[in-house]
Amino acid sequence: MYVKSTNISKPKTILWHNTQVSTGIFKTPVAKAIFLGKNGIINDYVADKKVHGGAYKACYMFSADHYPYWKKMYPHLKWSWGMFGENLTIKDMNDTQIMVGDIYKIGEALVQVTQPREPCFKFGVKFESQNIIKQFVDYGYPGTYVKVLEEGLVSNNDNVKLVERLKKSLSVAQLYNLIFAKNKNQDLLKIAVDLEVIPQQKRDKLKGFII
Repeated sequence: MYVKSTNISKPKTILWHNTQVSTGIFKTPVAKAIFLGKNGIINDYVADKKVHGGAYKACYMFSADHYPYWKKMYPHLKWSWGMFGENLTIKDMNDTQIMVGDIYKIGEALVQVTQPREPCFKFGVKFESQNIIKQFVDYGYPGTYVKVLEEGLVSNNDNVKLVERLKKSLSVAQLYNLIFAKNKNQDLLKIAVDLEVIPQQKRDKLKGFII
């Protein structure tokens, strides 16, 4: 795996139910390196810090491999890297093989996989259709947020190297399905609630589904 594109955003105002809302989802590629800080990307705009940014969502990574699928679904949109609001577009990233808790070295930074991305209405506004939210959930490849263990610069073409993997975990894709599934896999639930790298609030919510 390697970094195909580094992406950041400036504040943008969108209209939602006749109300002006600020967002940072409109990310665009930058040629220079970006700095991964422990609470977010330096110079990258985050509108709602209750649900974006912070220790468990310091950086969002999405696979470049899924762009062709979505381009066919939404050919009328103006496409560029960062389309999904990701800070790092990663080539050859597979959510079924990326495990929660994985630690990766990317450029100067050391990051740990925490949780998949869950789409919101702003995602729908960007794609000009709220249908994208269900489509994105059903597709099952959400990309992942990471915690920054060691801050540093990350550049285009930097390799993404696995440093450490937990003995017992589940993949990003499995956790994503678990979050949205009506009938939740009990074995995976028990694994997920014990993973301290997942935010406590999310673990508590999942714990409520254990029978």
